[in-house]
Amino acid sequence: MAETSALNPRDVTRDIFAASIGSVACCYTGQPFDTVKVRMQTNPAAFPSVMFTSRSIMTNEGVSALWKGAIPTALGMVAENAMAFGVNEALKRTFPDDAKEDPTKRPDLIKPFLMGAITGVCSATVLLPSEVVKAKTQVVVGNASSSDIYKQMIKRQGIRSLFVGFDAQIMRDAPFYAFFFGTYELNCYLFRTYVPSMPEELNYFMSGGFAGMMGWAAAMPFDVPKTNVQASWDSRVVGSYFPELIRIVKERGPLALYTGLIPTIARAFPANAALFLGVEMGKKFFDKWVWP
Repeated sequence: MAETSALNPRDVTRDIFAASIGSVACCYTGQPFDTVKVRMQTNPAAFPSVMFTSRSIMTNEGVSALWKGAIPTALGMVAENAMAFGVNEALKRTFPDDAKEDPTKRPDLIKPFLMGAITGVCSATVLLPSEVVKAKTQVVVGNASSSDIYKQMIKRQGIRSLFVGFDAQIMRDAPFYAFFFGTYELNCYLFRTYVPSMPEELNYFMSGGFAGMMGWAAAMPFDVPKTNVQASWDSRVVGSYFPELIRIVKERGPLALYTGLIPTIARAFPANAALFLGVEMGKKFFDKWVWP
């Protein structure tokens, strides 16, 4: 049966194992870029450029401040990518592409994008709490741990504080994952077809890096208001996103929706190259040593 095949225990365990390895590599590779991006998005007047923001953080708070929020981010990434890669792989097993049997055959170029969008909606529900804690932690100037921020959130708004900006999370993640997984499959096919001598590991690395860049380029206009909503202490679970989107466009113009694009794209290649390489290598390690 399709459902049994898609959700058999070995494949699901393999998906989670590989996603966890890739997530840790992705987090610690990309977190400094993400911290710079969040500062620029939430306080553009104080942090007008990538170089100024990076230098300001390192001078005033120390180099380690670039990894602010890394622990909840890593935990969130493991949960998010276990969901994302798990759902995406299950969808691929449920609706297989005949081209997988023949690597030289052109794959379905629409299906991965559609399955990616579905994946984004699912993963948003898992990622949301860690994203809210991370956003609030990253905008604090000075010493404040994720644990301190979490305690303040629970004290002020209770459990619902972990789910503010739910609509914002979906608006960002659906287009992101559509291009993320869709572009990855396309890139892998193009490299195998036109650069057949390229080692598979390099293919995973390059395809993952470009997929991350395309995903963030597509999701960036939705990410700026999402960041502002989740960094604020006055946001609601649902209903704060579109007013914030309209406010940003009215006050700062449409280009303001691309604030932080440079550090985001700069982060996207190495972080997602590490993610996909970690995932693919994790699968091979799992097949050989964990559950042959």
